[in-house]
Amino acid sequence: MSWPPLREELRGVAPYGAPQLSLEQAPVQLNVNENPYGPSQAVVDDVAASVAAVAGSLNRYPDREFTELRGALADYLHHEAGVRVDPAQVWAANGSNEVMLQLLQAFGGPGRTAVSFAPTYSMYPEYARDSLTTYVVGRREADFSFDLAEAERVVAEHRPSVVLLPSPNNPTGTALPHEVIGTLCELVGDGGVVVIDEAYAEFRRAGTPSALELLPAHRNLVVTRTMSKAFALAGARLGYLAAAPEICDALRVVRLPYHLSAVTQATALAALRHRDELLGKVAELRGERDALVAWLRERGLSVAPSDANFVLFGEFADRERVWQHLLDQGVLIRVTGPEGWLRVSVGTPEEMAAFRSALVHATAPQEIAP
Repeated sequence: MSWPPLREELRGVAPYGAPQLSLEQAPVQLNVNENPYGPSQAVVDDVAASVAAVAGSLNRYPDREFTELRGALADYLHHEAGVRVDPAQVWAANGSNEVMLQLLQAFGGPGRTAVSFAPTYSMYPEYARDSLTTYVVGRREADFSFDLAEAERVVAEHRPSVVLLPSPNNPTGTALPHEVIGTLCELVGDGGVVVIDEAYAEFRRAGTPSALELLPAHRNLVVTRTMSKAFALAGARLGYLAAAPEICDALRVVRLPYHLSAVTQATALAALRHRDELLGKVAELRGERDALVAWLRERGLSVAPSDANFVLFGEFADRERVWQHLLDQGVLIRVTGPEGWLRVSVGTPEEMAAFRSALVHATAPQEIAP
């Protein structure tokens, strides 16, 4: 027998993770969709003071209901999306990854099915695998827009208990219209939940609505968010969702005891107090994104319309070679999505200038796939 006695379906599987290189190896890091602008000294000081305030009581377990944080997150969602949610409709965990895993633990499992539509976030099948949930993937249109007829077919055939859809989609950046979300909620019905993953929602273009607006109409709708991206808080690991109170109650059953530490709660509350400052660069990043899309198209490349802080572009005859050439020049981006495509996060003006220069040197017109 092979050692260790691992579950058979996990043998030979590589752990998830984008390349994580030092700044010496890659001075320009544009591969994991981080906000390139770190917190100000005022935010740092508030986080430090907030953590110091709870440090003296770390011998006690934290508030397992994270009551103050749920209220602050509900207030933020009203501020950002104009949608009022009760704190009882808010749930949080250590990054939206843990939120998603808890959803699969609660609503997936043996004999149940989770569905998504490719290209989509590469962690979804791993959440399903880890929760012993069958995973089925449908397809999007060639231009990455959502194929509602395909969705109707997949839902009718597989009767999923969980539907997982990012909006804006990762890795394409495309957002879902309300019509699609509402129709999916009706198709799935009370036999499942529809999870709209809005990790990049703050970067959406003007006029693109949030799925939060549909919560009053669909009790099986779940909208997840994160503080890792627009809030520039990737290192703190705080994700959350808004849904019917009954869904939040269900997640209490599968959560680990006291899963949100007092330090995490204090850090997130401090960041929310500085929301205007931390989100202050979002408009600038949107502008950089739109300028990047235009520049890539001028070079004859295909580019997916993006409502996120990243851009998917292609198509290359050998994307691995282009990626390596960029890395050789100190620019790290991501090989992801359909064959022939690459994804670049939006950085500072200086980082984007470095990316453009590196890409010009990395590609010739004949390398772009017909």
